[in-house]
Amino acid sequence: MKIQISHGRVINPATGDDAVQDVFIAAGKIVGLGLQPAGFTPNRIIDARHKIVMPGLVDLAARLREPGYEYLAKLESEMFAATVGGVTSLSCPPDTDPPLDEPGLVEMLKHRAKGRNQTNVYPLGALTQQLQGTRLTEMGELREAGCVAFSQANAPLMDTQVLSRALDYAATFGFAVWLQPLDPHLARGGVAHDGEVATRLGLPPIPACAETIALSTILHLVRHTQAHVHLCRLSSAAGLELVRAAKQEGLPVTCDISINQLHLTEHDIGFFNPHCHLIPPLRSLRDRDALRAGLAEGIVDALVSDHSPVNAETKQVPFEAAEPGATGLELLLPLALQWARESGIALPQALSRITADPARILGIPAGQITLGSPADVCIFNPAQEWVVTPQSLKSQGKNTPFLNLPLQGKVSHTIVGGFLIYEDARA
Repeated sequence: MKIQISHGRVINPATGDDAVQDVFIAAGKIVGLGLQPAGFTPNRIIDARHKIVMPGLVDLAARLREPGYEYLAKLESEMFAATVGGVTSLSCPPDTDPPLDEPGLVEMLKHRAKGRNQTNVYPLGALTQQLQGTRLTEMGELREAGCVAFSQANAPLMDTQVLSRALDYAATFGFAVWLQPLDPHLARGGVAHDGEVATRLGLPPIPACAETIALSTILHLVRHTQAHVHLCRLSSAAGLELVRAAKQEGLPVTCDISINQLHLTEHDIGFFNPHCHLIPPLRSLRDRDALRAGLAEGIVDALVSDHSPVNAETKQVPFEAAEPGATGLELLLPLALQWARESGIALPQALSRITADPARILGIPAGQITLGSPADVCIFNPAQEWVVTPQSLKSQGKNTPFLNLPLQGKVSHTIVGGFLIYEDARA
């Protein structure tokens, strides 16, 4: 299929290029920018006047809930939510049921995802068998089956010797390991940041040192093994400073934060709002501001949705009993735009954190609009406002702290591999 995107403001975050020009797509690739290639006759012309044309979003944290948790969300609904949000590539954690610890399970997930002809799915393989933290998986076989990296998701790995062996093995073969720094003993039973709100509401706390102690252990092991580690969902200013020092030292580490920690604090819990029960927890205003600055500076490499759909029934309970998690695939773009407006960040730089930078972490040829690059494209109306409601969200999970809030920026077209897979005439 040949597509011409005309009169749009084309932003390539990978290079900082920002200009009004046409984009020409054929055979799944971008074949022209500005000038129409010789002999090019489009099957479809998309008028992108007053809209922004950018690479499709790359989300490093989206739970699709299959296999095993289809009652929470189905592959079809979550991949459709991704296309509505302009996400053309995503990685999914291995904490399915059963976990992604065998090649057959990975191949099945990739086959089912590919059959949807929508967003590109890049699974993370389980670091240990059944995510139990005792025996390493066959990482080489999982890599051949399609895993881009290895992770424990939110499952604890309490045996430091097992973690050391995992990182040593991963370093030997050039595999990346993704870890969420959260000490399971210090976080045990906690549901909120150890601060004034948890104290006032009588909620069991999770101190910031639960993150920094786990981070210190991981960074010491990275220094010893030289394994590439991606640190998932930082939440504290103190944790950010540890990562800053590690990067200045030259350690092979990257990190991300969630849209929730980018915008919200412990005070948003209000009167026990269960949508704000998240792991890691929403922390102090100081922590949030430090994360925002770290994302602008580049110490934080990527912004993620941390998409975790759950049943409404599991949120309609007391805060402490509510299941942690929030939907986010459709909110990643508008919340990144809001951060850019509030922080005075140039649009190419802001969009890089949800396109080119996460693509670099995944090691995939995405997140850019250049001649010959894959035609994964998002077109959005930056001026259009919309309200986050259960009806406006296409994900099966309707749980988000941003319910009933107005956002600005609406996707009108999503193109994956040169095929127009989503179109909203109202945007």
